Amino acid sequence: MVKSTVRFSETVMDRVEELVEGETFSSKSEFQRFAVEFVLSEIDDYEPEMLDFEDVRDEVFADNTPQRREEFVPEDDAEFYQIAARVRQFAIRGEIETARDLIDTHYPATDPRSLLLDDIVETYRAREQADAGLAVE
Repeated sequence: MVKSTVRFSETVMDRVEELVEGETFSSKSEFQRFAVEFVLSEIDDYEPEMLDFEDVRDEVFADNTPQRREEFVPEDDAEFYQIAARVRQFAIRGEIETARDLIDTHYPATDPRSLLLDDIVETYRAREQADAGLAVE
């Protein structure tokens, strides 16, 4: 194995120590190895090398298994369409900030629905700026 030094905030290490004391992990090093291998396995086709990785993962996530992106289940389509229609109405009327506020109150910035709605708003914002540029000339 290769030794690597990592600095964490005191709050993070306090939580790690709680997990070690609670016997979820045998040591801080085991926790850190698990955390790194878990993240790699979630974002890439990485096959964890840690002994008993699946057992540890099942114990750590016994109550709430993390969702992978492929398992994302969107909300009822009707609600999204209602929000999209409202965002479009605000954008058409030139109320760009109101449209963006509506998006921000319903979806996190990384949500694909948020990105789609932002693109809709941007289309109307760009048109508004182009129209303003033509009026100046």
